[in-house]
Amino acid sequence: MEIGIVGLPNVGKSTLFNALTGAGAAAENFPFTTIEPNVGIVPLPDERLFKLAAMESSQKITPAGIRFVDIAGLVKGASQGEGLGNKFLSHIRAVDAVAHVVRCFNDDNVVNVLGDLNPVSATEIIETELMLADLQQAQNAQEKARKPAQAGDQEARAKFDVLDQVIRGLNEGRSVRTQPVDPASISEFQFLTAKPVLYVANIDENGPDENILKPLRERAAREQAGVIVLCTKLEAEIVELPENERAAYYEAAGITSPGLATLAQAGRSLLNLVCFFTAGPKETRAWLIPKGTKASKAAGKIHSDIERGFIRAEIYKYHDLMTLGSYAAVKEKGLVFLEGRDYEVQEGDVAYFRFNV
Repeated sequence: MEIGIVGLPNVGKSTLFNALTGAGAAAENFPFTTIEPNVGIVPLPDERLFKLAAMESSQKITPAGIRFVDIAGLVKGASQGEGLGNKFLSHIRAVDAVAHVVRCFNDDNVVNVLGDLNPVSATEIIETELMLADLQQAQNAQEKARKPAQAGDQEARAKFDVLDQVIRGLNEGRSVRTQPVDPASISEFQFLTAKPVLYVANIDENGPDENILKPLRERAAREQAGVIVLCTKLEAEIVELPENERAAYYEAAGITSPGLATLAQAGRSLLNLVCFFTAGPKETRAWLIPKGTKASKAAGKIHSDIERGFIRAEIYKYHDLMTLGSYAAVKEKGLVFLEGRDYEVQEGDVAYFRFNV
């Protein structure tokens, strides 16, 4: 699952991506530096992984990761193709959620395409373009369903009606995610404004200015979206330091919680993911799956052969392991369970999958 990093040009998207992944994506001071999306996987810090690996004496530790996609800056008129807009919109359509970077800093050396610093106006430009693109798509899809619906096709009738509801909402200025529409009924359309959103307020090194941030927080609250505040420039500089020096830098800057770790965790929540573990002498690894994933599908995350030949899953809880001190003690207490393919894997499960192919 992927989170697309979007926003107007020159708001700090590629700088954020550099900090997240160390991939060295272009971050020059002019619009449309990014044409093709850059993709990177950001490891999620999780102390449980290291404690579990220590108990298993694992040779290798592999954290879970969130995939971030750096998408080029959108401009007003993108839905009509301005600024290569159609191409960029297609990149957004392919991701599962959106991290919307909003400029909340003043810097005369970095061109502000809006002229004035106005985070809410910036978000409205992006949201309007996404809604216009959704409106066009919904209207086209509804027109396609019109004739079979009139001919009595019940499936086409249901599709026509739900699209009619979506179109009315969009015309009223409401994004698809804020409309009372069953997500399953519109999933095939991959509407841009149906995707969950997290606002990333990009501030300067002097810290947050609540006078600037308050209107953005209020808008996010109305949309049931989250807000993460960080300085992408500072985070990118810290990532370039040796790992053993970063903590001291954060402390000197008065940062108690690194912004990138906070963003990665927020991204996990945005995608509604849970984490389970596999553990053994060779490797201890964390895996992220959508909440509600069945055991057989979780096994397929590891390898398709395990899903295909799934027999059962041996499950115990990380919390029980830490409380009792060993796998043997957990088993002795009867807290190791054999689960079938329909078991929903839970946060903090430690799993061993039995299979035969």
